[in-house]
Amino acid sequence: MTETFLDKIFKAKRRRVDEQKQVVHTAELRKLALQARSSSAPHRLRKALQNAAITNIIAEIKRASPSKGVINDNIDVEAVAKSYERGGACAISVLTEEDFFKGSLDDLRKVRKAVDLPILRKDFVFDEFQIYEAAEAGADAILLIAAMLDDETLERLHILVERDLGMDALVEIHTSEDLDRAANMGAAVIGVNNRDLHSFAVSLNVSRSLIKRAPKDALVISESGLQTRDDVQELKQMGFSGFLIGETLMKSADAEDSLKELTGD
Repeated sequence: MTETFLDKIFKAKRRRVDEQKQVVHTAELRKLALQARSSSAPHRLRKALQNAAITNIIAEIKRASPSKGVINDNIDVEAVAKSYERGGACAISVLTEEDFFKGSLDDLRKVRKAVDLPILRKDFVFDEFQIYEAAEAGADAILLIAAMLDDETLERLHILVERDLGMDALVEIHTSEDLDRAANMGAAVIGVNNRDLHSFAVSLNVSRSLIKRAPKDALVISESGLQTRDDVQELKQMGFSGFLIGETLMKSADAEDSLKELTGD
């Protein structure tokens, strides 16, 4: 069977995690994570997304991607985060995967120091170690990709994030089957990725279709491929609580103005 992009990323991520486990023991990292969470408010992302009076955009810091190559690698992370805050973002997503997206946990730490918005660690998470890393670095939320996790792992990590650490898990889905999995385990925040992680093809029709079957009590986010205010407003009217936007903002000469244009605020 041909190795997909997701397979390659997962393999590289597993190697990175194994290397980090040689630097710090999981038990020690867990202590640091719990210490960091003890002074942080719980479920900040969920609370931000519940404000239906505004257009909730999770603005992403994304240096590169496997499909687009380098998007914007010469960035001042703190300055970008502050421009997102001024532009009205409800939260910031930081892509921390090193090999294919050129990100790092250091980027997340810089964002944490620069702004007080909720921060999502966007990465390929499969191990408790990565969740403790994110909490220690100052993240409020974790991306869990249903397509790369079996039911047992997805539920175990979801409980760790939501119940044990008081963070938010953004459970990412792309198919109706994964939507059912997220709904069955009671995911409070569901992300519909319009990008197929195997082929990297993008279509907003994924969001248009899956929102019709989404649990009524879940906050549902549309991710990838959103470029205009019309895109955002159409999906908002269909029931989406928020929108994760990266490439459009990272390519913009003025992210603050671009955000205001997308929200209409």
